[in-house]
Amino acid sequence: MSTANHGNTHSVRHHAHHYESAEHEHQSSKEGVWVFLCTEILMFGGLFVAYAIFHHLFPETFKIGSKFTDVRYGATNTVVLLFSSLTMALGIYYCQIKDQKKAVIALSITILCGFIFMGIKYLEYSHKIHLGLLPGDWYAGNADMIASEIGNLKLPENIGLYFSFYFMMTGIHGIHVLIGMGLIGWVLIRTMRGEFGPNYYTPVEGVGLFWHLVDLVWIYLFPLLYLVE
Repeated sequence: MSTANHGNTHSVRHHAHHYESAEHEHQSSKEGVWVFLCTEILMFGGLFVAYAIFHHLFPETFKIGSKFTDVRYGATNTVVLLFSSLTMALGIYYCQIKDQKKAVIALSITILCGFIFMGIKYLEYSHKIHLGLLPGDWYAGNADMIASEIGNLKLPENIGLYFSFYFMMTGIHGIHVLIGMGLIGWVLIRTMRGEFGPNYYTPVEGVGLFWHLVDLVWIYLFPLLYLVE
């Protein structure tokens, strides 16, 4: 692990012995983050491919299943995450110029956005569980409650397939949101300690890249699960 010179100006930063310089360490760390993000893309990519295959095989199932989602909740969460990407970018920028107060505010707002996102997902999950709209063989939809949601529209026998994808994709994404919030909290604490400045901001930049990926994945999940045609 690299260590910073915690002097008043942070003008000098030591680097780990196996790196040639602080800049070499910074670039290597960024490349490592990007490699990790590529593995994340591959994981979500596999889910997207599976979604595409089953949506092609059972288009009506996915179309009807999406009627149980609340587009207003999904759209709100999309706006919240997009805004959080802005505040995360600002947090990185303020760390780079060592404006500690603004960096703390920006990072704190980003975490708050994460809480708002997860709060909305909690409302959505609770509603679906109450209706018995569970994945796969656990599906136990209450006919009367379902009728109040979508009228007398006949449900496909394999409607649980849609909710398998819904809970799996949004669930894995939600776990990533929680992890991202934890990581942002970690760099927030370090920011409050004054550890970042023009010469050292690698951790907050790496966390920012992870958070942007989480936001990007949701931009795809929203239309795939909420706006199915």
